[in-house]
Amino acid sequence: MASLKVDFPLILVNLKTYREATGEKAVKLAVVAEEVSKRTGVSIAVAPQAIDLRMVVEATEAPVFAQHIDPVGYGKYTGHVLPEAVADAGCAGTLISHSERRLKLDAIEATVKRAKEVSLLPVVCVDTPERGRAVAPFGPDAVAIEPPELIGTGIPVSKARPEVVSGAVEAVKAIDPRVKVLCGAGITSGEDVAAAMKLGAEGVLVASGVVKAEDPYGVLMDLAKAMRR
Repeated sequence: MASLKVDFPLILVNLKTYREATGEKAVKLAVVAEEVSKRTGVSIAVAPQAIDLRMVVEATEAPVFAQHIDPVGYGKYTGHVLPEAVADAGCAGTLISHSERRLKLDAIEATVKRAKEVSLLPVVCVDTPERGRAVAPFGPDAVAIEPPELIGTGIPVSKARPEVVSGAVEAVKAIDPRVKVLCGAGITSGEDVAAAMKLGAEGVLVASGVVKAEDPYGVLMDLAKAMRR
């Protein structure tokens, strides 16, 4: 059974809808994340597709996040992702407003509120420090800074645009120092993680760099070891 405890610094692996992370393959990746976490002591969570959430929760001790929830309650909401259902499945948290599922500010605020009502840890994705400053008052547990143009490129934002990471940390902490800041977009190596941590990040949000790697275990081990330095 997946853990509901999430520690920082955190490696959060977004499985998206990649072929390499669908169905039983999502379980295999979660088991790899669990093993690396146990070996290194670094918290590693995974975010599978909605249909795979309960299966992954039941097969691993790694914390499991939803990729999205909707700010709705029980009732007539066909096709929505109900926060209570995600929590009941055993998830620890949820991504909110990823660049591939962008929400307006009022929807982000409502979704963070609903996540907290069912004890899900909300991680809000933003593309700029200014956006981070705008969502920080909503009280998410974490904000993940990800310039969309660098997602999936293998070019880490911590190197290509370090001012974006440090700027997001400064902007978010100025509003609420309790909110953690994760760094995403192009993170593929321990070197990228180390650069992000030096800029003030308290974890990373990764996807293709792990999911599509020939050796996900090796990549995750490299990321986790860098986080311990």
